[in-house]
This record gives sequence, C-alpha cells and structure tokens, in this order.
Amino acid sequence: MTKTSRTPRKSASATVNRKGTTLEMIRLCCPDASLATQIAETFGLAILDSDGIRDLHQRLIVETAEAMSEGVGERAMQIHLQRIVGSYVGSAHGAGQFYSRAVSEARDATAKSANDMRDEDLEGPAGFDSAAQRKREFAADMCLQSHVLRMAAEGAVAAYEHVVGERWKPFERAIENPGQTVDRKAAEMQMAAFG
Repeated sequence: MTKTSRTPRKSASATVNRKGTTLEMIRLCCPDASLATQIAETFGLAILDSDGIRDLHQRLIVETAEAMSEGVGERAMQIHLQRIVGSYVGSAHGAGQFYSRAVSEARDATAKSANDMRDEDLEGPAGFDSAAQRKREFAADMCLQSHVLRMAAEGAVAAYEHVVGERWKPFERAIENPGQTVDRKAAEMQMAAFG
C-alpha cells in the first residue's frame, strides 16, 4: 500500500502583509525629467515643467491640510493624507506600468516593420501612419503622462512629510488566511456547526 504524503496545514491565524506601492517603485517605472524632455523633443510634444508640477501638488496638499487643521485632529489628518498620497502614488505606478507595456509594444512593432517580407506592417496609405509609427507616438504620449503623474506623486509625498512630520510609507494591510476562499470559509463554518 502506498502512503500518501500530506502537506502541513497553515495555522488558522496566519496573516500576511499586503505590500503597498512605494515612491521608489514609481521612480523605477515612470520616466524622469530628462527622459520626458528627450521624448518630448524627439516627438514634437510639449516640454513639461516637472518642478512646477511637483511644487504645485505639494502646495495644494499643504494648503488643504492647513485649511482643514481646525476641524481635523492630528491622527485623523495623518490617516486622511495617507490615503490621498497613496492614491497619487498608485495612480503614477499604474501609469508607469502602462507606459512600460506601450514601449514594449512599440519596440515589437518597429522590429517587425523592419522585416521586408511582412505586408501587414508596411506603411499605411498616403496620409496615414504605419501601425508601428502609431505605437511609437502612443508610447511617447504615455511617457509624458506617466512622468506628470510621477511628479504629482512626488509632490504629494513631500507634502505629507511637511504636514505630518514623518516620511510617507504605504499602508500595509494584514490579510488573514491568505489564499482561503469564501467558499472554503463558509464550508468550515457549516461543518463547525455540526460540532
């Protein structure tokens, strides 16, 4: 008779922290000012005022916090700003990931269009761009968009530090019993009712 091996069960009170998005993560996926300027010049797009965008968002949040300070306690203000800054950082991170995918698609389409044997990647009819050109232009637009959102997030993080007095870090939510589905939890509760 063959003995079956069982995997050890995790305790019912196991918790795992769900990691939040950090400012360092958006700096890795969103372009900096020099790359955004280079892309804007290459594609004939508007040159962005990166420092102005960051400073404006920092002032906006600081002034809002000052206006609310009479009616909101310190801890409540910290929680409120934690959520506000988290949304800025999350938005920038999502845009940075989207930008990275757009660049990959543009590179892929451009490499395919270099192959003379492919008919579907040839230039479009007179007056229309090729698919590869449209993807490159889209990636350039996404570069500027993700850079703007990065600057807004950096301004929000700086405002948090100014108002709260400590460095912002993402909220990490504890997840109880990771991987356990609602159906499994329901089945366990139903079986527990039998005693």
